[in-house]
Amino acid sequence: MTSHESMGWYVINPSTPQGAVNMKFLVGGLWITIGISIIAMVLSMAIGLVAALMNMSVNPGARMVARGYIELFRAIPLLVMLIWVYYGLPALLDIRLDPFAATVIALVLCESPFQAEIFRAGIQSIARGQHEAAEAVGLSYADKMWFIILPQALRRVLPPLANQFVYILKMSALASVIGLDELVRRANDINNNEYRPLEIYSFLVIEYLVLVLVVSWGVRRLEKKMGSDESGR
Repeated sequence: MTSHESMGWYVINPSTPQGAVNMKFLVGGLWITIGISIIAMVLSMAIGLVAALMNMSVNPGARMVARGYIELFRAIPLLVMLIWVYYGLPALLDIRLDPFAATVIALVLCESPFQAEIFRAGIQSIARGQHEAAEAVGLSYADKMWFIILPQALRRVLPPLANQFVYILKMSALASVIGLDELVRRANDINNNEYRPLEIYSFLVIEYLVLVLVVSWGVRRLEKKMGSDESGR
């Protein structure tokens, strides 16, 4: 047996009929992974921001609800939450969830508490004088936060938010355990037929590496643009 035959890269070689089919199948999982990660990130940011504002509210009831939400869902491992949402929540609420929806819900519940803490740190890093200046010109609390505080805080929390998006991208692989047809599930399916784990999972590593590099490049571009806008250049 030659080294070429023992490696079996033909399973992902697009110049061979079977390799082309496998390659197309694997790459197709990218869009599911990207889609679920973007939806989970956007919803986590929205819920995290609300939780952060409630956590800093002067209303003790709002603070208690926010702290309870953050502490509860931050303590639960994502895999446990994913299984509970997929198998337990439908039984509790008498509803039916597909793997995509269950994964989004689990990711949002586990991720939004961390984003709430990121937003809280970012908002609290804004100098007190900014708050006082906004209040001095008669802005309401909502206008002060929306027009003065949050735009500045967003620039400061962009790097940690980018890290959280990379985390969501990687953790979405857990959705394969409930049958979501994303990257890992597709790699497992091909490996079950071809039994070429080295070649197939090596390609999977490359797919995730490309995803993370693209996200990192995009965040650097966004940071640079926001920095230029802030300096007025």
